[in-house]
Amino acid sequence: MSKKMNRRSFVKKSALASAAGLVGLSLQERALLAKTPGKEAAPAAKPANAGLPMGRIGKVKISRLIVGSNLFGGGAHSRDLRYVGALMKHYFTHEKIMDTLQLCEEHGINTSVGGGGVKKYNKERGGKLQVIGQLGPSVDDPTSAARKAIDGGAVGAFIWGKRAEDLVKANRLDVIEKFVSFLKTNGAIAGVGAHDWRVVAACEKAKIDVDFYFKTIHPDNYWSAYSREDRKPFLVDSFGPDDHDCMWEQYPEETIELMKKVTKPWIGYKVLAAGAVHPKEGFKYAFANGADFVCAGMIDFQVVEDVGITKDVLAKLNKTTRARPWRG
Repeated sequence: MSKKMNRRSFVKKSALASAAGLVGLSLQERALLAKTPGKEAAPAAKPANAGLPMGRIGKVKISRLIVGSNLFGGGAHSRDLRYVGALMKHYFTHEKIMDTLQLCEEHGINTSVGGGGVKKYNKERGGKLQVIGQLGPSVDDPTSAARKAIDGGAVGAFIWGKRAEDLVKANRLDVIEKFVSFLKTNGAIAGVGAHDWRVVAACEKAKIDVDFYFKTIHPDNYWSAYSREDRKPFLVDSFGPDDHDCMWEQYPEETIELMKKVTKPWIGYKVLAAGAVHPKEGFKYAFANGADFVCAGMIDFQVVEDVGITKDVLAKLNKTTRARPWRG
């Protein structure tokens, strides 16, 4: 008899597990159980925060764990596995996106970066997720993208990493300043994103009054990370011959040291190095080294585990084990 789990054997196992409180089932099996025929998707439950710690950027209350939306549109960094982006697009159907966002909200996540599907989710399932937009303002009109984000209901926005790096390299900090000022004047929180620590340093030197930074942070001890001699300033997402899409924080020590001096809240992203680092390690590394929030793209069956890991990491963390005071 085949050992593969067919629908009949799975349902039988699920029925037995139900009586035992789902003991023995993997997260993937629990997710499949939730989608067995005959079970309609329920409206979004009123979020009770589920014990997930919260922080603030300006007047906006934000869960310490934020869901990223890149995966929903196939934006998956996959090194040389070229099919992964298409796989994500096929996996994340409309209903799957709705279900994933519902899981996030039910387990205490209240904010999405990028906002993929959030507006529809809030309308269709009565959710209350808030959005921080990731934008690429133009040199000719630095405020138009920010205006659209505000009109769409975003609580704030930031310049995504590659765009901010291009502006810094071109010495167009005036564009960054106009973008930030417009958002703040219109009651939204304003930030700047970066892979390279030099962007944060430039904004701090220019005294641009950002509300937060959206800055990469992850350990560099996984096997596909660049060797030290191959790391170059502004290499990430440069799409040049030396950019192999396998590392997003080339200078973790420099970032950690710089952020100790920065008094603005810090949302850490790419904290798992696009799946090369386990959340138990990546979340701990980010929070212990000064990030006030972490943003992570999540597949539906990862949400519960990631929330649990975040809660566990934060519960064990205290002021003596962080590289900087909480800023948000």
